[in-house]
Order: sequence, then structure tokens, then C-alpha cells
Amino acid sequence: MITERMKRFEEFGNQLPHGKVYYREDWDCIYFDLLGKQFGMMSKNADEDSLITLKGEPEVNEVLRETYEDVVPGYYANKKHWNSIYLKSTEISDEEIKRMIQTSYELVWKKLPAKVRKELSEQ
Repeated sequence: MITERMKRFEEFGNQLPHGKVYYREDWDCIYFDLLGKQFGMMSKNADEDSLITLKGEPEVNEVLRETYEDVVPGYYANKKHWNSIYLKSTEISDEEIKRMIQTSYELVWKKLPAKVRKELSEQ
């Protein structure tokens, strides 16, 4: 279950415009990349402790942590802006996690220089 879930999230991240998901050796994780900027990271191995860590709005992150037992402050990340989600979770659907991936991607997209966003949008 966890392995298939990880594959689905990796495929989803790769479908986002200019998004790339790949194994990053120096971090030893699956890295979600938008033009050299991180919008997520995921455990490389599927096991009970596997996580995906995603950026979110601080207020929403707090609500998610209060709502779901399997959402915790971002592992190896700024706890205010990042949440980690246990991939073994049955309380959070794949669709919900995909929405979180999309949100993380959009937050990073908005931080790119306006010129870069404009050029990429025109392609």
C-alpha cells in the first residue's frame, strides 16, 4: 500500500508544470523540485515510518495537525511552514495529500521571481 501510494505522489509531482521528482542523493530522499526550489520531500523507502513533507500556510498547518493524528510538524524543516504526513495513514486520502502537494507547489511557485513566472507561463 505505501509503495503504491509513494509512486502515485511521485507521478503527481512530475505532472505539475516544471515540477520534477527524483531521488536526491545528498539528502537521501525523494525530492520534489520546482526550478531548483523544494516543494516537498518523501522517504525513499516504504515502511511504517515513511513520510512526505510539504509546505503549507501556517494557519492551515496547525489545523491539519489538530485534525489528523498522522500530520506532524515538518521533519527536518521549518515547523511553522512545513508538515510531515505519515504515508501509512488511513485517515488521510490520496486525494487530500495530492491537494497538499498542489498547495506546496503553488506556494513555492508564488515565491519565484515574477519575471520567471511570466516567462514560464507564456511557454
